[in-house]
Amino acid sequence: MRVGLYPGTFDPITLGHLDIIRRASALLDKLVIGVAINRDKGPLFCLEERVAMVEAESIKIAAMTGLEIVTHPFENLLIDCARDVGATVIVRGLRAVADFEYEYQMVGMNRQLDDTIETVFLMAEAEHQAIASKLVKEIARLGGDIEKFVTPEVNAALLNKIGRAG
Repeated sequence: MRVGLYPGTFDPITLGHLDIIRRASALLDKLVIGVAINRDKGPLFCLEERVAMVEAESIKIAAMTGLEIVTHPFENLLIDCARDVGATVIVRGLRAVADFEYEYQMVGMNRQLDDTIETVFLMAEAEHQAIASKLVKEIARLGGDIEKFVTPEVNAALLNKIGRAG
């Protein structure tokens, strides 16, 4: 069984993340979405809210694809999380060259820690390449329309969180 781990903070989960999840589903038998606790990033949504959003959105993809998708919060090293969930593949999404430089370093370090776990990069579809959770939150805070970047449910949750609920 090919088990993949797609890690991220998902603060909030965007259409770009969902694109990667959908596309990874064609490559794997099971996908674990690792929701990083990552206190250093100071997420807007608490861990429970992020996990709930990821679960709500990934259930739809699981229903469409038949892939088993589970959500797994983690705070340890990514490579340890991969071992914990039985993943042999780490799935990473790439948007731009800057992403690649960071990811290249991460792969090198992860390979030093465990060379049995591979990393697979999926390029975001063109319409999703500019989407970043950080920018989505900033646009929302400044009164912009984020409907092109997140699902309606995530849009409502984000607007509610920042006090712009309608």
